[in-house]
Amino acid sequence: MRSEEQAIQVETALMGRIYTALRDGGLEAEPVLELAYLREEWGESTPATRELLERPAAQLTATDLIRLGEDLLRDVDFTPSLALEPRLWATLEHALEVVERDVRAGGITSTLRLVTHEWDSMGRAWVEFQGGYHGNGIEPLWGGNAQEALREVADAVQETIMAMTLNVWPVCAAHHRGLHAGYEDGMAVWQCTGDGTHTVAPVGELP
Repeated sequence: MRSEEQAIQVETALMGRIYTALRDGGLEAEPVLELAYLREEWGESTPATRELLERPAAQLTATDLIRLGEDLLRDVDFTPSLALEPRLWATLEHALEVVERDVRAGGITSTLRLVTHEWDSMGRAWVEFQGGYHGNGIEPLWGGNAQEALREVADAVQETIMAMTLNVWPVCAAHHRGLHAGYEDGMAVWQCTGDGTHTVAPVGELP
C-alpha cells in the first residue's frame, strides 16, 4: 500500500501529465483513468471520476478524454507549477523587471532576482536581494495574469528590501509613509493611506 506522501506524489505527477497533454495535445486514457481511480480510492468521488470508472475505456473518445481531463483538474483546483508552465515564470520575471524601475528610482542599486528553492514543496518564486529573501513567496498562479503578477511581485520586493535593509521602501513623498502595492481599475499600483487611501503611481512608474 502506498504511503500518503507517495500517493500525493503520484497524484501530482498524473495531474502534470494530464495538464501537459491537454496543452500540447495527445492526451491518453491511462493518466486520466489512473487519477480517477486514485481520487475514488481517497473517497473524493466526482461526476468525472464516476463517469471514467463506469464507462468502458474503449468507448472513451479523444473528446471525452479532453472533457474529463479538464474536469478532473478543475475539481482539484489544479495550478501548474512554474517548471511545468514556463510562461508563468516568464510573466513573473517581466513583473520583476517593471518593479525594478521603482527600486532604481529610489536609489537602491543591489541586484534583484527571482529564485526557487528545493525545500519549497509549493514551488513558489522568491525575490532574492542582497543574498536573502523574506515573506511567503509568490505562488505560481499569480503568473497567469500580468497585472496580478505585478502586484504580487511588487509586494514581495518591498517585503524583502525592507527586511534586508531595515528601511521603509517605497515612501510617499507627500505623507512620508510607506506605500503598499494595491490593485485599482485592473492595474497594479502603489497606494498610500495618508489622508485616506490614494494612488501614488502605477507600479513601475514611481518618480
